[in-house]
Amino acid sequence: MKIRLLTITHKSPAWIREGYAEYIKRLPSSCSLELIEIPAEKRLANADIKRITEREGEKMLHVIKPHHHIIALDVRGKLWSTEQLADQLAEWHHNGRNVDLLVGGPDGLSTECLQKAEQTWSLSPLTFPHILVRLILAEQIYRAWSILNHHPYHR
Repeated sequence: MKIRLLTITHKSPAWIREGYAEYIKRLPSSCSLELIEIPAEKRLANADIKRITEREGEKMLHVIKPHHHIIALDVRGKLWSTEQLADQLAEWHHNGRNVDLLVGGPDGLSTECLQKAEQTWSLSPLTFPHILVRLILAEQIYRAWSILNHHPYHR
């Protein structure tokens, strides 16, 4: 199973890249996590944020693969515990579909991206910097995999 993390972003700091790489290295090829970075639009003073978010959404929709299970990360989505994420991971694997996780930029996902999603997931009612979300996702996917494989990481 391949999980792709599609994210609207600016260049990430080294500590984010290093942390993300560490969890990617730990995952087996049977549960790979691929990062697809989509450049964020420039946000200048008096910018039309709605239009910027729509343009970012268009870029993201262009990258989504046909037949992938689409999950949008959004604060209004369903909250999952780590154990529930492990159950989701097992279900995605069992269904034999690859997964695209959509992470918006500073202003979230476009309406079109949210409508395209088959599921909507919220990491927390807290607001995280969108650059940090990739690291949280990589760690939680690794943790969910470790639960399913009885690995001692999750205890």
